[in-house]
Amino acid sequence: MDKEKAKKIAQTKSNKHRVSVKEYLKGVKTEIKKVVWPTRKELGSYTGVVLLSCVALSLAIWAVDSAFLASLKYVLNISF
Repeated sequence: MDKEKAKKIAQTKSNKHRVSVKEYLKGVKTEIKKVVWPTRKELGSYTGVVLLSCVALSLAIWAVDSAFLASLKYVLNISF
């Protein structure tokens, strides 16, 4: 049964239609035309959200790391 499945998979892979570079680039151009690009205002607000998210996540990781280090120092009674 496994050999039959392997043969079918091999056949479907070999039967796939290969496209030329010209056809591929034509398809890419068609898809790019469908993209809805953000306005300058939207782009600015999206950038702000990303930057604020990065800062918030960085601060949260720093706080957890500092708390973990402080607890290790307390438990192990060590200092740096």
